[in-house]
Amino acid sequence: MAFSADEIERYSRHLLLAEVGGPGQQKLAAARVLVLGAGGLGAPLIQYLAAAGVGTIGVVDDDRVALSNLQRQVIHDTAAVGALKVESARAAVHRLNPHVVVEAHALRLTAENADALLAAYDVVADGTDNFETRYLAADRCAALERPLVTAAVGRFDGSLTTLLPWTVDAEGAQNPSYRDLFPAPPPPGLVPSCAEAGILGALTGILGSLQAAEVLKLVLGIGEPLVGRLLLVDALSMRFETIRYKRKARPAES
Repeated sequence: MAFSADEIERYSRHLLLAEVGGPGQQKLAAARVLVLGAGGLGAPLIQYLAAAGVGTIGVVDDDRVALSNLQRQVIHDTAAVGALKVESARAAVHRLNPHVVVEAHALRLTAENADALLAAYDVVADGTDNFETRYLAADRCAALERPLVTAAVGRFDGSLTTLLPWTVDAEGAQNPSYRDLFPAPPPPGLVPSCAEAGILGALTGILGSLQAAEVLKLVLGIGEPLVGRLLLVDALSMRFETIRYKRKARPAES
């Protein structure tokens, strides 16, 4: 894959990195990444993936841009209020990097469409704000053997992990799944939404950018992804902690 003079200049800071270079940039250009949600987390995530030169970015979201979104969903602007978020995101990506293709999916991920959508991409990043979609994405990505980078935020804190549950770690133990970390969703109403509790807008930028870094590492095959590790971010104290978690024994594995 040959890069144009424009692309060589655009990606010059990547090309200088020994861990990326020309071969890595070619991997990025050939990659297909699916982003679930074009909201607070998805906004910076999509922007950084596009800036990095990820060749195809799929965006799944059935919502429209509202004025209250703009405090944190920085891929959208005032002129986009009322537009489909996937179309607003596509226009923003085109302005940022016309070499990137955005596949807009103006729908909600469901049990009926999940497999076809997820299987069409190399890596999936979940930035949705509801537990039903998070568990569905995690379960189906595991079944389809698709890497999943999943993040969540609330008021002033957030978390991030990467899931490869069909693989084994350095000791030969099977890597954990989402349900090893969170066995079941909380009862309805227990965890308030950001519309109910509020959220620090910049927090979504922190977590969304970290998600982008994890996705890029997976595509490039560099570094140590957050597999079996949960990154916890407290923006009030600006404290970052990492906790380890393991696969729980299944009946057949006991």
